[in-house]
Amino acid sequence: MRSTGRTVLRALRGVIWWFNSILGGNDYQRYVQHLRLQHPDAEVPSERDYWRDRHDAAARNPANRCC
Repeated sequence: MRSTGRTVLRALRGVIWWFNSILGGNDYQRYVQHLRLQHPDAEVPSERDYWRDRHDAAARNPANRCC
């Protein structure tokens, strides 16, 4: 019975990770990793600044949105 519970929990975590990835939940972490690897001298913005800039860019260029 415990192994079934662990299997269900593992599957649930996988589904949560998948939805989080699709919705952009990991984007900031990937951006920070990219900056540190490719642009080590660049200043890393706060997560709040990252999302603000990203949403501002999307508002300026609505062609990539569905609605």
